Amino acid sequence: MTADRVICEVFKSSRKEEMYLYVDKRQGLEAVPEALLEQFGRPVPALTLLLTADKPLARASAADVLAAIAEQGYYFQMPPAKDDYMLDLYRAPTQAVY
Repeated sequence: MTADRVICEVFKSSRKEEMYLYVDKRQGLEAVPEALLEQFGRPVPALTLLLTADKPLARASAADVLAAIAEQGYYFQMPPAKDDYMLDLYRAPTQAVY
């Protein structure tokens, strides 16, 4: 069963940019596995919000975040993958077209 709303605390990683943990504020980080916390680094509080299924989030579905928090006690958000194609375009020499 998924809660329809949760006071959610979001932590950012001290080690990796754009890596976040979402947890129910009442439980905090107690459900997050120690191995994940070791990779995550020191959790830095970033945001506290009332999370509902229809709340727009930048890179995740709020319904998915709520479901993960209800099932495992946290939602782990990885940084977005870098688009190698765009990097290749940036590195390629440009030619003037007349």
